[in-house]
Amino acid sequence: MPNREEDELWDLYTKDREKTGKVHRRGDVMKDGEYHLVIHVCIFNSKNELLIQQRQPFKEDWSNMWDLTAAGSALQGENSSQAAEREVAEELGLKLDLSDRRADFTINFEHGFDDYYLLEQEVDLASLHLQEEEVQAVRWCSKEEALKMQEQGIMIPYWFLDKLFEIRGIQDAHGSK
Repeated sequence: MPNREEDELWDLYTKDREKTGKVHRRGDVMKDGEYHLVIHVCIFNSKNELLIQQRQPFKEDWSNMWDLTAAGSALQGENSSQAAEREVAEELGLKLDLSDRRADFTINFEHGFDDYYLLEQEVDLASLHLQEEEVQAVRWCSKEEALKMQEQGIMIPYWFLDKLFEIRGIQDAHGSK
């Protein structure tokens, strides 16, 4: 694991998500035609509440904002599920085994691929070990609370936030589990 964000290396991909064999150093400008992999993990409990985290006030992007359970870029050599496991372990101290899982969906962005994992798991918040460099607080929230927080400007404005609560557990586009 890198010591500083600037030490992070990411695998680069083509637009068709094939590894190029090249790497990118976090913080450097990405060129046209270069893409990297980012993961997002959304853990829901049996009451359909989403585990959210509040980013530290000193974070450059989205400081003090509430966010999904965990997120981050895949490091060089990691696949999507390995990156998701690592990010959740780093940020929350929670061990997951996603080795048999694929992302539930992917959204393309200008320079990469956002893989989203939607999980159901009961988590005791008191047992979590928050990463001091990233996370200042965690809590469970309902769909209504999350949307209200977004409206108030204290939750990162994911345009599909309401849909996360509806589609969790759906395994394919046909609604089959």
